[in-house]
Amino acid sequence: MEKRYYQPEIETMPVDQIKALQSERLVKQVKHVWENVPYYRAKMEEKGVTPDDIKGIEDLHKLPFLTKDDLRDAYPYGLLGKPLKECVRIQSTSGTTGRRVVAFYTQHDIDLWEDCCARAITAVGGTDEDVVQVAYGYGLFTGGPGLNGGSHKVGCLTVPMSSGNTDRQVQFMADLESTILCCTPSYAAYIGEYIEEKGLKDTIKLKAGIFGAEAWTEEMRHDIQEKLGIKAYDIYGLTETSGPGVAFECEAQTGMHINEDHFIAEIIDSKTGEVLPEGEKGELVFTSITKEAFPLLRYRTKDLCILNRKPCSCGRTHIKMSKPLGRSDDMLIIRGVNVFPSQIETVLLNEGMTPNYQIIVDRVNNNDTFDINVEMSQEMFSDNMAKITEKEKQLVESLKSMLGIQAKVHLVAPKSIVRSEGKAVRVIDKRKLYG
Repeated sequence: MEKRYYQPEIETMPVDQIKALQSERLVKQVKHVWENVPYYRAKMEEKGVTPDDIKGIEDLHKLPFLTKDDLRDAYPYGLLGKPLKECVRIQSTSGTTGRRVVAFYTQHDIDLWEDCCARAITAVGGTDEDVVQVAYGYGLFTGGPGLNGGSHKVGCLTVPMSSGNTDRQVQFMADLESTILCCTPSYAAYIGEYIEEKGLKDTIKLKAGIFGAEAWTEEMRHDIQEKLGIKAYDIYGLTETSGPGVAFECEAQTGMHINEDHFIAEIIDSKTGEVLPEGEKGELVFTSITKEAFPLLRYRTKDLCILNRKPCSCGRTHIKMSKPLGRSDDMLIIRGVNVFPSQIETVLLNEGMTPNYQIIVDRVNNNDTFDINVEMSQEMFSDNMAKITEKEKQLVESLKSMLGIQAKVHLVAPKSIVRSEGKAVRVIDKRKLYG
């Protein structure tokens, strides 16, 4: 079996060589898009840019951005870069906020995507001796297929569980002695909770977990690591750019290495579109430089993060992105104050609460209401009402200190918030119902 992901000359390549490779591939990709994607060619023409203007990555800023609105407007085939007969698969987003985004893949695209996922597995110590349990959803969602293919390329025994059926999930985990778990962080937390309740921790042989597809804090990472007895690693990806494996954490756990031989990352000011220097927080933008069927240039992810190229103890030289610090489109504006769900999760976990919570925002008489339901642990639930009330007051003050705005905190009974086996629903914004 050819194992492309074993490429130390790529993952440890000197930075000047990385940039030269990116420039070469960018020039080729821009020509490919110009010749095969009329939708994007029209955007380039509108901006007065031709392929001759792009000599290397230093000219990337000249190209127009793509947004999710563009992908919806061009649905389904408007951004296709290859004849349909050369495409072998689609993947798709959930489509919960409008038209679905459909991404297309040639067989070469799938091979490269799986290589990227294989790199993520090897970065956490995975080898052909490991048993990888993939509990991401399969089907149109990219999580399951991506890590499944990556696991095969490493030569691991792959357990394609998909999400859900936690009884069976844990049974297979124990019986097959799974060593690496791949799923959303919220489902990993739920599995950890289930294992603790059933007293099965001694039967579990996990050593690492690769978790992504939703935002999670460092505090949640520590909670998962403690419950499952593992090291929990982050992985990043978008359906639009291929899926998981665009970036991944190594043993250092200090950010995710971007696979720069396949993707060019930029950080921009969300309002002006200006490219920001390394180390500044802003919106993440990706350009796919090897994707054939769905070759997106300067795609605005809406994820807020920081890039840095400080030397890493693992030896990889590819630039790192921080864990997403929120999204420019999931920020809540409550009574004129900017609120990110990740801020709330940080406070709750620092205060010793469970990671099971839900934020509910509504509007009454033209005024915003802001409530947070937080599950108690079984021990806290058995406390007297005075202690519970005192804890609620403490949380209100801690949240006000972090957010600059007061929320009503409701400590609720254990298991009363619906668990998610996929992406957790953390926010219910009822104001959207009113327009």
